[in-house]
Amino acid sequence: MTDLTKLGSLEGHLATPEGTGPFPTLIVIQEWWGLDVQTKSIADRFAQEGYLAFAPDVYHGELAQLGDGETAMKLVQKYAPNTPAELTTVFDALKSLPNGNGKVGSVGFCFGGRMSLALSTLRPVDAVCTFYGGGMQTIFDQLRASLKSPVLGLFGDADVSIPAGTVEEFDKLLDEVGVEHEVIMYPNSGHAFFRDSDPSVYKPEASKDAWERVKTFFAKHLK
Repeated sequence: MTDLTKLGSLEGHLATPEGTGPFPTLIVIQEWWGLDVQTKSIADRFAQEGYLAFAPDVYHGELAQLGDGETAMKLVQKYAPNTPAELTTVFDALKSLPNGNGKVGSVGFCFGGRMSLALSTLRPVDAVCTFYGGGMQTIFDQLRASLKSPVLGLFGDADVSIPAGTVEEFDKLLDEVGVEHEVIMYPNSGHAFFRDSDPSVYKPEASKDAWERVKTFFAKHLK
């Protein structure tokens, strides 16, 4: 497993499975804090499941400390406008890797959840997962116009960072677009319930179920 590999226009954490491949490939997109240990660990978990997983550093080396929302917001505002276009270069690079199987999925968390969806409007992503995609309502028109990928959406019912009714609207939007999809709302779970490095938000039961669903989803569409 290697850090600071460059794919497309972005460097990042590349987690490679054992063996010679060809491997299904995944883009693992960070929360709004940046490319932290948590995000890298998720890429590593996917590698253990047989995926060549790349977690790009969309903040180009900058990082907000966990809990420093002011810095995180500034980084989002600085980098978000260019992130979808940069992710297309990562997609293109993964698509052509000699040890890849030609299939590319994306999964993102918080800010990355929105970026995972945004990428799918620009490239034919084979499977898209969003964990509590922050601000995803801002790209609903793009999704209606361009989304063709199967989608798995995972949310907590106590997530105050997502406006009331947004998840329900997202589910209806996916019905309208006609893509294969599943949207799950976990009870008694808030934002970042999958972040196992943060006891203040981590929800073990929801996380365990979400991980099983994600594995099933990607195995169906990428392997």
